[in-house]
Amino acid sequence: MVSVRDVAIAAGVSVGTVSNVLNRPDRVAAATVERVNAAIADLGFVRNDAARQLRAGRSRSIGLIVLDVGNPFFTDVARGAERRAEEDGFSILLGNSDESSSREGGYLDLFEEQRVHGVLISPVADVLPRLRKTRDRGIPVVLVDRQAPDRSFSSVAVDDVAGGRAAVEHLIEIGRKRIAFVGGPESIRQVSDRLSGARIAASERAGVALEYVPTSSLTVRAGVEAATELVARGPASRPDAVLAANDLVSIGVLQAASLAGMSLPDDLAIIGYDDIDFAATATVPLTSMRQPATLIGHTAVDLLLGEAQHGEGFEPKQIVYQPELVVRQSTSGR
Repeated sequence: MVSVRDVAIAAGVSVGTVSNVLNRPDRVAAATVERVNAAIADLGFVRNDAARQLRAGRSRSIGLIVLDVGNPFFTDVARGAERRAEEDGFSILLGNSDESSSREGGYLDLFEEQRVHGVLISPVADVLPRLRKTRDRGIPVVLVDRQAPDRSFSSVAVDDVAGGRAAVEHLIEIGRKRIAFVGGPESIRQVSDRLSGARIAASERAGVALEYVPTSSLTVRAGVEAATELVARGPASRPDAVLAANDLVSIGVLQAASLAGMSLPDDLAIIGYDDIDFAATATVPLTSMRQPATLIGHTAVDLLLGEAQHGEGFEPKQIVYQPELVVRQSTSGR
C-alpha cells in the first residue's frame, strides 16, 4: 500500500504538507497542491479514511438494523435514511437482523466496534437494556418503526394500533364478520400493536369475531402456510376476511386463496400493511395500510444527527405518523 510518506517523498514535501493538501488544501500554495496531487495520481495513493475517522473517535457512518431486508418497506426506510445522511456527508451501514435477537445483538456489537456515528434500529423484541449500553458508550440510538414505552429514546413510528383498528373497521363496513389476523410472531411490537387495534375494532361491533392466526415470520411463505389451513375449512367456519400483519404475508394469503379457487373479495377480503409496490401490482390489487417509509428513514437520521450534535443535553423526541387506508380490489371488488 502506498503511504502518505511515499507521496511526500515523491512530491518533495513534508508529510504534514501532504496531510494539509488532503484535509485543508486552502492552507497550501496552489503549486504545491498541484505537485502533491500529481504524486498521488502517479503512485495510486488511496487515503485510509477509516483510520482517520477512528483517530477522531467516531466514523462518518450510521448503522441501520432492520427486521427483514427482503421486505420492501425496510428498503424504502433505508433509502430515506441514506438520502438524508448523504446531505451531511454520512453513509449508511445496513444490517439485517432477520427477526433474530442474536443477529441483532451481533450487529450492535459490530457497529460499536466500527465507532459508528449512531445507530438506527427496528428492534426484534425488548432490546432497550442493550441499547442503553450502546448509548452509554457515546453512540446515540434512534428507534425506527417502534416507540420506547418509557420515552427514553428518540423514535420514529406509525400508530399501528390506529392502523389495525382502521383496517378492521373497513372490513366491518363492507359486511365482514369472521375476520382473521394473520402474522407474527407477536413478540414483534408492530405485530402486537396492529393486532391490538384489530381486536379493539372487532370488540366494538356485535356479531363480529376476530381470530388470531400467528406465523413464525412475516414472509410470503408464512402467509401461504397460514392461509392454506384457513381456506381448507368449510365455508361456514373459515374467515370471510383477513388482515395480514404486513403486505408480504397478505401476498401469501392471496396466493393460497387463489390456489383454492376462491374469488376475491366475494369469498375472502384481504388487507395488507405497509403498501409496498407489490400490493398495487398483485394479481388482485391489495388494499393496504400505507406507511410513509421513506419519510420514516429521513426523519430518523434527522433525530440521530440532532442527538449526536447536542449530546447529553438532547431531549428524546417521539415522532408518530398516522397510517393511511388505501382501498383496492381485494376489498372493494373494483
